[in-house]
Amino acid sequence: MNIRLMAAALCASVALPLGAAQATDLEVTHWWTSGGEAAAVAELAKAFDATGNKWVDGAIAGSGGTARPIMISRITGGDPMGATQFNHGRQAEELVQAGLMRDLTDVATAEHWKDIVRPSNLLDSCTIDGKIYCAPVNIHSWQWLWLSNAAFKKAGVEVPKNWDEFVAAGPALEKAGIVPLAVGGQAWQSSGAFDVLLLALAGNDTFYKVYKDKDAEVAAGPEIAKIFKAADDARKMSKGTNVQDWNQATNLVITGKAGGQIMGDWAQGEFQLAGQKAGTDYTCLPGLGVNDMIATGGDAFYFPLLKDEEKSKAQAVLAKTLLDPKTQVAFNLKKGSLPVRGDVDLGAANDCMKKGLDILAKGNVVEWTDQLLSADSQKQKEDLFAEFFSNASMTPEDAQKRFAEIIGSAD
Repeated sequence: MNIRLMAAALCASVALPLGAAQATDLEVTHWWTSGGEAAAVAELAKAFDATGNKWVDGAIAGSGGTARPIMISRITGGDPMGATQFNHGRQAEELVQAGLMRDLTDVATAEHWKDIVRPSNLLDSCTIDGKIYCAPVNIHSWQWLWLSNAAFKKAGVEVPKNWDEFVAAGPALEKAGIVPLAVGGQAWQSSGAFDVLLLALAGNDTFYKVYKDKDAEVAAGPEIAKIFKAADDARKMSKGTNVQDWNQATNLVITGKAGGQIMGDWAQGEFQLAGQKAGTDYTCLPGLGVNDMIATGGDAFYFPLLKDEEKSKAQAVLAKTLLDPKTQVAFNLKKGSLPVRGDVDLGAANDCMKKGLDILAKGNVVEWTDQLLSADSQKQKEDLFAEFFSNASMTPEDAQKRFAEIIGSAD
C-alpha cells in the first residue's frame, strides 16, 4: 500500500481549531452491523445529532477485515469520510505518517483526555510523535468464553468453570447434537481465539515475549506447543459450526445449538438484544476461567483531514461528543464494552460487564495484538489460523513453525 504517494492530494487540508460550528452532515464509517452493534452505534449517532449536526451512517458489513481496506482506499484515494472507526493501535499508523489524518491534540487538551482516559495506554495507542490522532470510545477485551447454560443442561453436564472443563464436556455436547465450540469462518475469529488461548494458558509473560518482544525462539518453543495443542482441541470442537460471521456464531450459543464461543465482550450486545440474562441464560468466563486478564484493545475514531471548514469543525464536535460521560455510558452499556473514562457510573452493568470492570479496577490488563503488531503482521497471523482451522491436515507442529516465522519477521 503506497499511502505516501497519495498524501500530496490532501496536503492543502489543515486541521482547524476547536470552536463553534454550524450544523453540518458528517459521514462516519464503521463495521458495526450486527443487531447489538447497531443498537450501540445508534447511541453515538443520537448524541452527535443532539449537537445540531447530522451523523450520516456509513456502515460497512463484513467486520474489520472487510471494512478497513475500503476505508483506507477512500482516504488514500482522495474521498475521505468525516470520521472512521479503527481499533486503537497500529491500524492507521501509515495513514498518520502519510499526513492524511487530523491531529486531535487540540481537542484532547481542551477536554482533558489525559486526565480521564483509563488506562492511559489507550491514549498512548492514539499518539504518534507526541500528537493524538484518535478518540478511543471503549475497551473491548477478547478474553472471554461465552457458554450456553441450556446447551449444557441438555447435554447433562455442569456448566464448565474453566477451559479444561469445557474441553472435557465436548463429547457430551456432541452426543447431544450440539457443536461444542462455535467459530465462524472469518480469519480474525480463529486468530483471535488462538491469542486468547495463549494469554490464558501460557500467561502474561509468555504472551508479551511472543507479541511484544517478537521472540521467535519462544514462539517455536514448548510453551507455545502446548497452546497449539489447545488450538487443535478448539479446531476439533468447532467442526460443524458452518457459519461465517461472528454474530452468527454467537447466535448458535444464544439458541443452544453450540456450547460456547471464544469471543470478545462485544458478544454481550447480542445476548442483550436476544433478551438473555447473564448468569441465568448464559455464563461468561473471563480469561477462559484460567487467567483473569483483559486486554486494553477496543475501538477508536480517526478523522481524515478535510478541505471543508464546516465539516472540520464538526469533526471536533464529534470527537468531544464521543467521550462525553453520558455518551460513554449509553454506548458501552449496549455494546457490552467498558468505557474509556474512569469517572462514569455503570451501576446498570450486567454480571459479565461487572466482572470486566472488576478486572480493570485491579489493573489486570495487557496490551492486545492490534497494539503490538503491525497490520501486515496481523494479516499474516490471521491467514495462518484461518488455514489451520479450516484444514484438518495441517498439523499443530507445522502451524507452529509458520507462526514462529511470522513472529520472527514481525514489526
